[in-house]
Amino acid sequence: MKCFFTATAAADLEGIAEWIAKDSPPRASAFVSEFRLVIDAIADVPRAFPLVPRYEMKGIRRLVHGNYLVFYRIAGERVDILRVAHGARDYEPLLFPKT
Repeated sequence: MKCFFTATAAADLEGIAEWIAKDSPPRASAFVSEFRLVIDAIADVPRAFPLVPRYEMKGIRRLVHGNYLVFYRIAGERVDILRVAHGARDYEPLLFPKT
């Protein structure tokens, strides 16, 4: 399978890298490289990571990478990366914003 970042997830990753770069630009670069390996793991075995509790019916899964959570959904033969967030954040409003 192939993984595709939504615009929101790409912006999340960019924001995280910018935050890390404030203290250590080399670490920010390394984080993004590590993150790409994590995404490859999702592509290889997308069903290996658990569904998000209470949202199983929406098919949203979560992978933990260090202090960060990667939320994604399997869509046919592709994987859509929906959001990337720090584990301390309340992810429900990120995934399901109230309109």
